[in-house]
Amino acid sequence: MSTRTGSDDAGFDALRRYAPMVYGPTALYSLGQGAILPLLPALAARQGADLAVAALISAAIVVGQLAGNIPAGWLVSRVGERWTMLIAALASLAGIAGMLVAPSIGVLGLSVFLLGFCASSFAVARHTFMTTRVPYRFRARALALVGGSFRLGGFTGPFVSAGLLALFDDEIASVWFFGACLLGVAALVAFGPDPEQKALEAERTAAAPAERGVVPDEAEDTGEPVTGAVATARTGGARSPGVLRTMWRFRGLLARLGTTAASLSAVRSARQAVLPLWGVSIGLDSQTLALVVGVAGAVEFSLFYVSGQVMDRFGRLWAAVPAMLLMGAGFGALAFTHDLDTSVMWFGVLALVIGVGNGLSSGILLTLGADVAPKTDPAPFLGSWRTLTDGGAALTPLVVSAITAAASLPVATAVVGVIGLVGAGAFLRYVPRYAPPRGR
Repeated sequence: MSTRTGSDDAGFDALRRYAPMVYGPTALYSLGQGAILPLLPALAARQGADLAVAALISAAIVVGQLAGNIPAGWLVSRVGERWTMLIAALASLAGIAGMLVAPSIGVLGLSVFLLGFCASSFAVARHTFMTTRVPYRFRARALALVGGSFRLGGFTGPFVSAGLLALFDDEIASVWFFGACLLGVAALVAFGPDPEQKALEAERTAAAPAERGVVPDEAEDTGEPVTGAVATARTGGARSPGVLRTMWRFRGLLARLGTTAASLSAVRSARQAVLPLWGVSIGLDSQTLALVVGVAGAVEFSLFYVSGQVMDRFGRLWAAVPAMLLMGAGFGALAFTHDLDTSVMWFGVLALVIGVGNGLSSGILLTLGADVAPKTDPAPFLGSWRTLTDGGAALTPLVVSAITAAASLPVATAVVGVIGLVGAGAFLRYVPRYAPPRGR
């Protein structure tokens, strides 16, 4: 068997081996989260919140995720991915209980914040898990599937929520549904195949030919230890350097490539902030607006695996740069169509262009983070990496709102377009420097 064929078999075997541990919990968790996200303003209104406070409650889940990334990296480094996900699932159930019995808007807000805080633990654990166990040549596809699993839940969750509302006529039903999803996630993680045990079995199998004096023909640099546990204090390896020390050690990379990745995250987030506002601004009714945004979302979801294929076969830049150019050009062109007689037509066309760009970007941030993370104990670095990318997403709605208030919505949209185009140039500069292609 040739080296390439053996590597292909090993890569696909890795995807099959760990799918129940990664993709199943990801899709189930995001399904439950997607069911409650659209209803957070309504749940806040039940507690007597006005529009401003309701918006704050909706933002609490994003703020919680941003705040939880670095602690999540520390926890994964200390106790491992499996225990981190179990702890996060149990803590999330406490957040669900708080939402169900919240006596005040403050308790509701803290409960939503806790859900976001725990969501970061799931995200960092999954990211670390795939970083350390999937060969480089299949990494982008594996992580694109993680992103696709999340998008599947986010895409279908609102439909589940709508069905539950029609059946029970109560937003609380979706909270109960999220709780049931969390129990399912905990069961999958606790009672599913033990990836550490599988890794040890694979390690023993790989070591057997060496003991007989036979060198395996898969000798290329895959970029990480595909078998075996992450070398942390919990597995008998070297003591973890810690989150702060890791951030300082990789400060140059995080300041350059990390900020570039944050620009992609910002442009992605802008589509959720700008497109609905733009539709309202040009006078679209809610049904037409929902149809345009929904079709664009379907296009995004349909392309998630294409992004992984492109990155694995041709390199990371071939997905990152076209994605940023399409989204940047889409927002930039949209800024000049507001007062045209054909503004509705251009809105639909450019929303699809932006959707294609976002679909091509699926898995890029996960993949680049995995590419540049240290091979041993990557969790502290990935927590820092995700803090930057989540920060870009969290700040964008605030920036769009501030520029719209100070100038206009077209100006805010043009600024997003500029960020996308500048980000494309930054990817061209920093990806070859920090994440050059490896032997495939």
